[in-house]
Parts: sequence; C-alpha cells; structure tokens
Amino acid sequence: MTEFGISTYIRNVVQTLAQLDRESKYFLIGSPARVAAYGSLPGNFHAVPLEAADNTVKGCIEFRTIVRRLDCDVAHIPHLYWMPRGLGCPYVVTVHDMLEHMYAAHGESILRRRLHFYLTRRVLGGAARLIAVSQFTKSEIQKLFAIPNHRIEVVYNAIDERFLHGHANDADRELIAQRYQVNHPFILYAGAIRPHKNVVRIIEAFSALKNELAKEHRLENMKLIIIGDDLSSHPRLRRTVVRSGVQNDVRFLGFVPIEVLRIFYDVAKVFVFPSLYEGFGLPPLEAMAHGTPVVTSNTSSLPEVVGNAALMVNPENVFEIRRALQQALLDTEVRERMKKRGYEQAQRFSWTTSVARVLEIYREIAGQKGVSRGAAAD
Repeated sequence: MTEFGISTYIRNVVQTLAQLDRESKYFLIGSPARVAAYGSLPGNFHAVPLEAADNTVKGCIEFRTIVRRLDCDVAHIPHLYWMPRGLGCPYVVTVHDMLEHMYAAHGESILRRRLHFYLTRRVLGGAARLIAVSQFTKSEIQKLFAIPNHRIEVVYNAIDERFLHGHANDADRELIAQRYQVNHPFILYAGAIRPHKNVVRIIEAFSALKNELAKEHRLENMKLIIIGDDLSSHPRLRRTVVRSGVQNDVRFLGFVPIEVLRIFYDVAKVFVFPSLYEGFGLPPLEAMAHGTPVVTSNTSSLPEVVGNAALMVNPENVFEIRRALQQALLDTEVRERMKKRGYEQAQRFSWTTSVARVLEIYREIAGQKGVSRGAAAD
C-alpha cells in the first residue's frame, strides 16, 4: 500500500541521518517490520524492538523503559502523542499538525477532549524543542498552547526520493493500462480520505467540469481518479458520485505502491488537492516534481508549500475548484508556466537540508559537539 504521512517522514529522517552521521549512536525503537522497511543502515544504527503499539499506555511505558535503559542523551518523538515525559533525557517532538485539536473527534466527549488537550499541552511544554513542519503549524502551536517562539523550530518536509526517478515511459503507461485499466486522460487526487481532505467537493467540482467540457465537446472522456483509502469505509463519497451523475467517470483505486503512484502523478493532466487543513501537504509537491499542474487550497500551510507554482482556490467553493481545473486543463500557457514553476518549487525542499538541521538540534540539546547516544521513536 502507498504511504501517506508520518511513516514517510520517519523513513526519510532515518535514511538521511544515516547518510549525514556515521559517528553518533542511534537507537530505532519500534516494530521490527517498520525498522526493516528503512533498508540497510550503517553500524551506528541499532534496532530496538517495541512489542506494544506506541499509541497505547503499555507501548508508552515500554518505550520509556527502553529509553531509560539505553541511557540516551536525547530522544526524538517523530509525531505528537501524549506520553513521552519521564524518559530520563531531554526530548524533541515533531508536530505535523494540530488537526486533532482543530476538529473535534467524532463521538468524543467534552471531558475526553479536555483531557487530550491538557496532556498535549503538558507534553509540548516539557519538550526541549518542538519541530514544526511549516510556519503555519508553528503558528497553530503558538495559538493553541502559548509555547514560546524560541522553543519551536520550523524544519520543512521534502519529497521522498522514490518520486524523483524521472518521467513515466511507455512501459509505465502500459502498466497502469493493464493493471488498473487506465488508458484515458484523468485528473488525480492522492491522499488519505478524511473529511478535511474535501474529496466530496472534488467530486462535485469534477461533475460541473464534465458539464462544461461537454458543452465545448472537449476532453469528453476525462476521468477523475482517487487514490487513497478503501471506498467501502466512505459511503458518503459513493452517494456523492451517484448524486452528481458521474458514476462512469470517477474511479476509486484504493492504495497503490509508491512506484505506481509515481506513474499516476506523471501521467495525470492535473493534480487536485483542495484540502481544508494541512500541516504541510506533500502531495502537491510530489505532483509538481513530475511537471503536473496543481490545483490546491489557499488556506492552512498550502500557500507556503506551493508558492506561486499552483492555482489556489477557496476550498469551500466548488465553482472556484471547477474553474481552476478547467483553466489548468485547457490553458496551454498556464500549464507550461505551472510546469516550470512546479519543478523549481519542488526543488526548494530537501531532506538533506532539513535533516542536517534536525541533527544540529540533537547536538544543541545534548549539550556537546556530537551526540554520543541518540534515540529515535518509531
């Protein structure tokens, strides 16, 4: 299955640290299967199995025990959860977004939300440094939890190197034609399917676009391909497709391997990503790395990520999304400008640059020239 989010972040941080630092000792604490997925690592990296899930009380206690036993100088918690205190060493937390505190969890009681907020504030307040993946996320942390500016550092995400392996060739196109029966022009969405991802409005905008294209007798075989979660978990999307009259033109492919997702990014006519909230938002950059025009939101971190290389819209306005899709499809001058700017924008984000700063943070917190022992949570 393709990977979205935190697992991609952890893998790229670990693999880049392995290139930059062959002297410090790193402990990768997590499930053996996840650690094995990082590939061959140098001898200063050591896998330490964590038997329980890290988001359970048992897993948190086990993690704490391991870090204390290893006598680490600094621990890096690569995503926000609520029990990293009491580790016996300073810790760094990477904060990807504040989504859980911006959108109340479905069915969660007020008491539970308040407890979650309190525990999150306690964890953030106890961290030696917070790493925010965007200026937007940093501002959200400050707004919600009043963390001092100097304790939050912005270190951007970047594109997984597997998306940088050149353009699709004839064999690649044949692969998606045979395996997925995709041999027609298409607009692409790729990412998790959750309410804030705004996929319902993508479908509604696509339906309106199909009507406009039909009037002009242009691209009448255009499809919308949605890559992400299993559709069976999201019946509202199916109802939207039926209500919008595009049953024959919308394809839900579920998860696909990154090597195949790369082909879809490259072959797509336009990539659409009108998310309501993103802590960083990697998919638009991934599409830009392939020269694919992007339509995305003018809210949250997305303007910061895409710069002037995408068409930005109000994500709550279906008409704006439709109009931008139509422009990105049909205006040759706009397409060429977006392609050129997209390549340039994608190159502004580098894992080498970002992880070099993470390494400096480790060393600053450890209070010595180099980190003799380190811990990375999985």
